Amino acid sequence: MSPADFTRPASLQGAVDLGARKQALEAQARREAAAAQAAAGGGPAQPPAGAAVIDVTDETFATDVIERSMRTPVVLDLWATWCEPCKQLSPILEKLAAEAAGRWVLAKVDVDKSPQISGALQVQSIPTVLAVFQGQAVTGFQGALPEAQVRQWLDQLLTALAQYLPPPGEAPEGQEAPQPAVDPDLLAAEQAIEQGDLDAAAAAYERLLARSPADPDAKIGLAGVGLVRRTQHLDPAAVMSRAAANPADVEAQTQAADVEILGGQVDEAFERLIQLVRRTSGDDRDHARRHLLGLFEALPSGDPSVAKARRSLANALY
Repeated sequence: MSPADFTRPASLQGAVDLGARKQALEAQARREAAAAQAAAGGGPAQPPAGAAVIDVTDETFATDVIERSMRTPVVLDLWATWCEPCKQLSPILEKLAAEAAGRWVLAKVDVDKSPQISGALQVQSIPTVLAVFQGQAVTGFQGALPEAQVRQWLDQLLTALAQYLPPPGEAPEGQEAPQPAVDPDLLAAEQAIEQGDLDAAAAAYERLLARSPADPDAKIGLAGVGLVRRTQHLDPAAVMSRAAANPADVEAQTQAADVEILGGQVDEAFERLIQLVRRTSGDDRDHARRHLLGLFEALPSGDPSVAKARRSLANALY
């Protein structure tokens, strides 16, 4: 399947699954491109397989992190030279990576030099640490923790992944790629959605975000739950009719945008709200803007429709 085969959600399940499926497709495409480059001798040099600590850039992220995480857990240390807490945490991570003897790899990302990585991961503050396995961020934390707490976090990570990793000293080459561990709160949210319990699903996503504020699946999932909550008792035909008859009615237009999103008309929904921002002022304008930003959360940050709408919103505001 290619990104062109990907369709947008027409239901809650689709809205929640959208980010994970699209990220998997993109990761697969990056891995295939990197493999083709390496086979042709034109790809970037990859650090030795046994390296405990590597520096990663926007250009090397696909091979050094995504591809490497197919075999070994990769711990991302997102830092900057001006960040004082980073100077406390980074040496701890480097020490523990050396002690791990290859059970996991530390990948250091200078967010100032690699803005694409921090943007894609929606990093809000540094230091941020994320564990990546099988191309997905499975857990993480923010802030400078003492060594004892970092050790505890790593122990919990490796315990959770133990069933998917080869025994110490055994090379994983030739083995079938294991499936990544699923966060229990993410699993609980998906089960709650299947049962139609939106409150339980939202609570599970909120617990996951409290632990991992940058988790993309939880962000998209929570936004999807909110979208369905707002629309589950609406009559789509009546909503669209009311919006057509009342172009200046902010409530009617935001409800119509919600209905369009769930119907897969993403560009139409975004354009509706951008035009509403242009036509309104004061509280009405701010309400339309905030509603549009909330809809952005229901799609992956790299979605082309989101990128296009963000530019149009900026033009409408300024």
